[in-house]
Amino acid sequence: MSTRFSLAPMSPFLRNLTLLLWLLPPTVGVWAIAARELTAAVFFLLLIALYGAVWFWFRPSHFVVSHDYLEIVFPGRQRRISLESLFRVRSLTQETFNREFGWAIRIGVGGLWGGFGWLWTSRQGLIEFYISRLDEFVLIERLGGKSLLITPENPQQFVQAIQAAL
Repeated sequence: MSTRFSLAPMSPFLRNLTLLLWLLPPTVGVWAIAARELTAAVFFLLLIALYGAVWFWFRPSHFVVSHDYLEIVFPGRQRRISLESLFRVRSLTQETFNREFGWAIRIGVGGLWGGFGWLWTSRQGLIEFYISRLDEFVLIERLGGKSLLITPENPQQFVQAIQAAL
């Protein structure tokens, strides 16, 4: 049996940032039409392609916990991680994350529907992250792999589901 957990709803800051970023394509589109320049049109098309790539390839829609794997499901792909490769799973507040990991620099998508990709932290190095909130995370520590920071809906139930499957 498997249990499905949606990506958590966006926190107000990330939702507002996403709404602000959604103003960019129409603004660039109007500029491209008004300028009647190839450069403006190419920039507009690249921007649309970038937004599409973020939605289909980088932003997960949900997570599936089964008896032997964790699946991260994106609209355009899936990724499975064996539960045997997991060391520990726990929920973290933003304060706990900051205390344990120090400051962080995002390498990847940030702001459009959340944050996705890699996060370099001053105390723990590189971790993978797929977050839509900034207040409560789930940290999945892996044996021989990068830790994974995610924000599933119902984080406590997610942690319990993984722990029960381990």
